[in-house]
Amino acid sequence: MTELKNDNYLRALLKQPVDYTPVWMMRQAGRYLPEYRKLRATAGDFMSLCRNAEFACEVTIQPLRRFKLDAAILFSDILTIPDAMGLGLYFETGEGPKFTNPITCKADIEKIGIPDPEDELGYVMNAVRTIRKELNGEVPLIGFSGSPWTLATYMIEGGSSKAFTKIKKMMFSDPQSLHLLLDKLADSVISYLNAQIAAGAQSVMVFDTWGGVLSPRDYKDFSLQYMAKIVDGLTRHADGRQVPVTLFTKNGGMWLEDIAATGCDAVGLDWTIDIENAKARVGDKVALQGNMDPSMLYAPLPRIEQEVAKILASYGTGGTGHVFNLGHGIHPDVKPEHAGHFIESVHRLSKQYHL
Repeated sequence: MTELKNDNYLRALLKQPVDYTPVWMMRQAGRYLPEYRKLRATAGDFMSLCRNAEFACEVTIQPLRRFKLDAAILFSDILTIPDAMGLGLYFETGEGPKFTNPITCKADIEKIGIPDPEDELGYVMNAVRTIRKELNGEVPLIGFSGSPWTLATYMIEGGSSKAFTKIKKMMFSDPQSLHLLLDKLADSVISYLNAQIAAGAQSVMVFDTWGGVLSPRDYKDFSLQYMAKIVDGLTRHADGRQVPVTLFTKNGGMWLEDIAATGCDAVGLDWTIDIENAKARVGDKVALQGNMDPSMLYAPLPRIEQEVAKILASYGTGGTGHVFNLGHGIHPDVKPEHAGHFIESVHRLSKQYHL
């Protein structure tokens, strides 16, 4: 068992007592930091950064050198699994991720297999092992994956989308084929996250970025049931500790009770729901992560602090079970000192709720 110097993040996810509310930021390792941009230029392109364990480790550690964060998150991409399935991931400047071989029909789905996490995705496991060693027990390491539905949107649309017409066409005209793909992706995510845990990840998170584009019935059928399958298949104890699992659906506030019922340990919240309301609905069953609007970090420092205070007060006394975070990823043009003030404010202002 690795002794952790700061395990507040893990304790909060498991609803255990903590001295203050722990905090980390989605996309905390990335483009808002000048040191990241410098290393990215050295690496040449985004995937070269991800595939080099030393580079991925350096990017993961960079924000921890600046800020007293309570967790590190693996620097990688949610689309590593589709790339390992042979879809040909690449990134086009200003347009985001694209695939050279998108899924167009059932025959395409039948051809793809479940990637071996120590073979096709071995570079991710090498990064996890390298980061875990470099962290030396300072804070826990979070592993992650995209949800099956979110991965499928990119695989079928061929990249980012606004209307999601291609995947919804398959969903309504050939649901059997889409379920086949989603089932393969769920099995792949289980294998991938369990390998991350074996390599040293101490908590894992599933990002369902595009679940919120579905109707309530379709969300349960095409997204939530596959995340529930993942939760059921994950290693929940490793290295002498429980491994907490967090599920996050952007724009998923209407389904909080259903997400909490999957057996996950924590539910991530975006900024479109009041955390007091969320706690009243599911807080006794799971921990909550969130949920400041990322754009608040553009505000003057006193306004950022005011918003932190409001969210902490909304969660209220008996504040264990809350991991403070943004409601989605930090924007790339946010000033690092604003992020630093946000983190310091959470630590300082939250202590009164943990007496």
